Amino acid sequence: MSDDPQNLELSPLELRRLRFRKIPIRVVLPNLVTLLALCMGLTSIRYAIEQDFGKAVTAIMAAAVLDGLDGRLARALKGTSRFGAELDSLADFVDFAVAPGLLLYLWSLHEIKGLGWFAVLAFAIAGALRLARFNVMIDDPSRPAWHAEFFVGMPAPAGAVTVLLPLYLHLSALELPATKALVPFYIIYVLAIAFLMASRIPHFSGKRIGRIPRDLVIPVLFGVGVTALLLAIYPMELLSVVSVAFLAAIPLSVKRYNALAKAQAEKAEASVS
Repeated sequence: MSDDPQNLELSPLELRRLRFRKIPIRVVLPNLVTLLALCMGLTSIRYAIEQDFGKAVTAIMAAAVLDGLDGRLARALKGTSRFGAELDSLADFVDFAVAPGLLLYLWSLHEIKGLGWFAVLAFAIAGALRLARFNVMIDDPSRPAWHAEFFVGMPAPAGAVTVLLPLYLHLSALELPATKALVPFYIIYVLAIAFLMASRIPHFSGKRIGRIPRDLVIPVLFGVGVTALLLAIYPMELLSVVSVAFLAAIPLSVKRYNALAKAQAEKAEASVS
């Protein structure tokens, strides 16, 4: 028998030890949060089928919050794993690519069945492509450090939040109607968000937000408290404002990205010369 380690067979006792190897709780906890987010996405679909669109929106927002927590929790506990990353991507596809599209279809897009379903499929495909590209780019060692300030294309959670803007307006004090005459505009809007997700247009990333300066702690706490109160009292109105603000920030992120890319190119030319 060859001395190559690949050819050595493990004893039954060693195989048993590998099979029942203990996994630290710090690795399990982030995955539990991810699974909870997946449950929220599936629950959103259930509420949409039951025509309870307010609760369906709330479930998707809960999934978005949990999605933002699981990664930070894994990094804080040093419990990141390849399994957790793959599970997170699968949960994100359901929560932010499938559930929002089905929610809009059951709300109003079904009024024009062919085009409405086409928009849902386009949004789901864009979400899948966006998540796949994100997973590939994580392992790219050639990316400049400043690229971490941006997402390539609209992030899937942001796409899920912004694509529901027509529904927010319908459930808000404005009571935007879900009439068949407006459905073509809703379809165009869904396709536009799908394009932003699949495109390479840069979007600001909030992952660099970490420590808060000491002199800003009180204002930040006040802002968080006011936002929480507004979300509890006027949830659809606040989500509408957040969606519009995110879309309005896209030109600013493109301008910032181009400025940093230009500075890097000038630095490279100066080093060569």
